[in-house]
Amino acid sequence: MAKQAVLFDLDDTLLWDDRSVQEAFDATCQTAAAETGVDAKSLEEAVRREARALYESYETFPFTKMIGINPFEGLWANFLEGEQEEFRQLQQLAPAYRREAWTRGLKALGVDNAELGAQLAEQFPAERRSRPYVYEETFAILDQLKGKYRLLLLTNGSPDLQREKLAGVPAIVPYFDHIIISGEFGQGKPAAAIFQHALERLGVEPEHGIMVGDKLTTDILGANTIGMTSVWINRHGMTRSDEIIPSHEIKHLEELLPLLL
Repeated sequence: MAKQAVLFDLDDTLLWDDRSVQEAFDATCQTAAAETGVDAKSLEEAVRREARALYESYETFPFTKMIGINPFEGLWANFLEGEQEEFRQLQQLAPAYRREAWTRGLKALGVDNAELGAQLAEQFPAERRSRPYVYEETFAILDQLKGKYRLLLLTNGSPDLQREKLAGVPAIVPYFDHIIISGEFGQGKPAAAIFQHALERLGVEPEHGIMVGDKLTTDILGANTIGMTSVWINRHGMTRSDEIIPSHEIKHLEELLPLLL
């Protein structure tokens, strides 16, 4: 059955967020290495570990998990928008969270320097903001779809952070008929409600839509739940279990086109 609408995930589907975050870690950890002699990669691993532990210790963790905001987004997000009270809590927590994650990461490698931790906590967001990458095929595929299908961007995350990511690549926004951010809707993927809301905005039935995303546990599970065709973009050749089975698996967005017929 020919499709009428294509729903896209944002991070690591259209935007190359993993690269942006990795390069921000690389640059920030190199600063620490130059100043203290620590191994940059070991510091990254320590900071990631400490950030996860801190993030999961906050009472906001169930909310961030439900909305779909990961610990490393917390290392550069400001949480200025969003109606839920938890966003105000996150706004208050974020500065100390960033400082603590970097300071504890340093301390795990034997460097007890809160001042440097605070410096790195400011450098990381600046490094991340300076790197708005998209995949090489992103605009080519959107050009081929625009005007032929209804297009909707369905992304988990904090409203202001996701809009900031989009502002970094402003040419992407006009392609979409609608942009739905979980932090504005109040639930994140894979909740059936946000997928149903997206289809209602488009005015199409589930069988006429197709969801494209890189995460089995959010993009694919949610689409499967409401009976929509799901396409898992697996650029890195990851192995999946049979717990969540996509309708289709592709390695490159160009492979999407034959699936729409």
